[in-house]
Amino acid sequence: MRIARFSIDGNVAFGAVEGEGAIDSGDLVLDIIKGIPYTDFELSGTKVPLNKVRLLPPVLPNKVVGIGRNYAEHAAELGNEVPDVPVAFFKPTTSVIGSGDAVEYPSFSQELHHEAELAVVIGRMCREVPRERVKDVVFGYTCANDVTARDVQRREAQWARAKGFDTSCPLGPWVETDLDPGNLAIQATVNGEQRQLGRTSDMIRSVEDLVVHITEAMTLLPGDVILTGTPAGVGPLRVGDEVAVTIEGIGTLTNKVIKRG
Repeated sequence: MRIARFSIDGNVAFGAVEGEGAIDSGDLVLDIIKGIPYTDFELSGTKVPLNKVRLLPPVLPNKVVGIGRNYAEHAAELGNEVPDVPVAFFKPTTSVIGSGDAVEYPSFSQELHHEAELAVVIGRMCREVPRERVKDVVFGYTCANDVTARDVQRREAQWARAKGFDTSCPLGPWVETDLDPGNLAIQATVNGEQRQLGRTSDMIRSVEDLVVHITEAMTLLPGDVILTGTPAGVGPLRVGDEVAVTIEGIGTLTNKVIKRG
């Protein structure tokens, strides 16, 4: 099931996406969900066209945990070794935006990069999750763009500013709850030109590996997000560019880059 979060007439709700086609095609409708989708829920039967609402980030995470250098070719293209253990970092909630929202080019960077990623959405509070129970705590999957100020990342040992600035974490367009993440095509385009193309089967550590590793250290809450790393092909974004992340079985996350201020 595809579950979107949206606003209409000043109200925010979740809805199940029905139909096939592009977001603005008029072929998709939302069946509004009663309550929140992390527990047992009912569909209201009240339906609205998706192209008549504003899509919001599909979840409001308490935290976004990013994983760096989880694709060998990406590590190599930046001159890095594959780490012995997953490299984890945080993106704050203020970095999260939805499909159609603008990425604001930060004033302190001259080298902004796109990073297409599969995002894992957690569905229940969990800690110290054993591998065999990972599927029980995962709500679903969405597209992410781990937008990175690459020049800042190179000169600052901690990645808080390079990866945590406002609007640096586009998520969307919705969460797909029925998906095997093991071997999905993932790509990024900029102004329609393909930049990244890979498969999630190329990840060094799987979704199961990452959930086990992260929950050894911290409690994850419903709506929290894990970014699983990016394939090779990362590259520059400029003001005016339109960047799109497409993942097989989920859909396309699209954002425009604008000047901050």
